[in-house]
Amino acid sequence: MNIGTGGRPGVVRRYALLGAAALLLVAAVWMPPIARTRYISSYIVTFDITQSMDTEDVTLNGRPVSRLTFAKTAMQHALQRLPCGSHVGWSVFTGTRSLLLFVPVEVCAHYDALLSSLDQIGGQMRWANSSVIAQGGLYSAVHAASEGESKAAVVFITDGQEAPPVAPSDTTIRGIARGQADGWIVGVGGDQPAPIPHTNAQGVRIGFWRADEVIQSVPSRSGAGAGGHEELSALREPYLRALAAHAGFGYQRLDDFKSLSAAMADPKLGRRMQAATDFRWCPALVALLLLVLYFLPRRKRESGFTKH
Repeated sequence: MNIGTGGRPGVVRRYALLGAAALLLVAAVWMPPIARTRYISSYIVTFDITQSMDTEDVTLNGRPVSRLTFAKTAMQHALQRLPCGSHVGWSVFTGTRSLLLFVPVEVCAHYDALLSSLDQIGGQMRWANSSVIAQGGLYSAVHAASEGESKAAVVFITDGQEAPPVAPSDTTIRGIARGQADGWIVGVGGDQPAPIPHTNAQGVRIGFWRADEVIQSVPSRSGAGAGGHEELSALREPYLRALAAHAGFGYQRLDDFKSLSAAMADPKLGRRMQAATDFRWCPALVALLLLVLYFLPRRKRESGFTKH
């Protein structure tokens, strides 16, 4: 009986795979970021936190949720898709102004902080029950985004309902110049009027707003109709489209998560610049493939033993 010696090259190859995988894992740990030219954007995202945004007329995972909850979840998905080097900050709107909560920070280095702070945004922050979008929230959001050395774009998320109500034709934004800031108005909400939850100062729901508790829109001059039903809320899309056109913004309806991600990926709102990009996943992936090859069961060699 002659014992074959053909197995030794196979052993060498297996140890070579193991050694190469180890070197690649070391490279994955110590490999520095590599500068890469890409489109980088900076955004201040403003959430309308007025009570109409508590209206549950949108669905998430098959169940009704509030407009604000849907908008925040869509923003979580958008954050995951923004490239490293992008900057995002948070702002909230109620009453007659937007309040900056979080200056734009780099999304990869501060991802956990952005998610944690986003989760805290809600009606408990509301300091007024009025809602003046054009001359209040959007006006102050544009000024906040255009101040400082690094100009940010605006993402203003709202259902378009104002209290006290304004005429749909009143879409002027006095005090800011067209093009002073770039951005999007993002509309969220259903098409059919729905009751608005009524919450107290602690954010606890105590029912729904009644017609006699809110300021109604003025009837037309012809006397036809008795005014609006401001105790009900639907997405005021024509108004928001006109407002976006006057501000030089784009308009996007928030139907699904992809729509917000696509808006924030608009290259017209970014600039080409060098950004440090993490490529450590490349050697780590190759190392994983080599380890898979190393641990695959070896085929029995038919010529391993030769009998005479």
